[in-house]
Amino acid sequence: MNRTKILIVEDEPSIAEVVGLYIRRAGYHVQVANDGQEALDLLNKEFPDLVILDLMLPKVDGLTITRWLRDQSDIPIIMLTSRREEADRIAGLEMGADDYVVKPFSPQELVSRVRAVLRRTHSSSEAISEKPISFKSLSINPQTRLVSANDSQISLTAKEFDMLWLFAQHPRQVFTRDQLLERIWGISEYIDPSTVTVHIRRLREKIELNPSEPKHIITIWGIGYKFEP
Repeated sequence: MNRTKILIVEDEPSIAEVVGLYIRRAGYHVQVANDGQEALDLLNKEFPDLVILDLMLPKVDGLTITRWLRDQSDIPIIMLTSRREEADRIAGLEMGADDYVVKPFSPQELVSRVRAVLRRTHSSSEAISEKPISFKSLSINPQTRLVSANDSQISLTAKEFDMLWLFAQHPRQVFTRDQLLERIWGISEYIDPSTVTVHIRRLREKIELNPSEPKHIITIWGIGYKFEP
C-alpha cells in the first residue's frame, strides 16, 4: 500500500464502508469521519492527500468544510452529492472543489475519479522547467504557482491554476469542454461539462477587470474557450 492518504467524510455507515473498501483495494491509506465536526478535528491535525466529502453532514455541513479547506490549502476535494443537491453542488465547485460524484454511484467510478484527480495533482506539483509567462496585465509563475493580475497577486485553486497555465501555454488555441476535462481533470467520461463552466467563471472573476466582458478568457460559442494574450 502506498502512503497516499484519503479522508472519507460520510455519515451513512454503509456508504462509508463500501467507499473505504474500494479505496483501500486501490492501494490508498484511508481515514473515515462520520460527521463534519469529526472531519474538521482530523483536518486540524493533518491534511490528507485528498478528501472525499459528502455535502449533507451532521454537525458541520460539507460546504462549510469545503470553504474552510480552501482557506487553508489546495488539497483536492471530491464531493458526494444527491441529484436534488444541484445548487449545493455548483456552490461547492465555486468554492474550489475539484470534482463531484452523484449518488447512487459506482464505487469503481469513484476510484477512477480519485486516481485521475491525484494523477493530475501529482503532475502539477512536480518540478516544472517552464519559465514564467507574462502578458500586459497578467503574470504566471509555474514553479511557485503564483499569479498576479492587474498589479495584484491573486489566489487560485489547483484546478484554476492548471487551467490558466494550459491556456497561457497555448494562446489563441480553442479548447472544447471535453478537451479541458481531459487535460485538467485527466478524465472526461464521468464529469459534467458544467464543471468547466464553473471554473471558467471563477477564473474570469479573479483575473479579468470586467468578468462580464472578458479580455483574456474568451468564449467561442458552440465550441469552447480560448486564451487571448
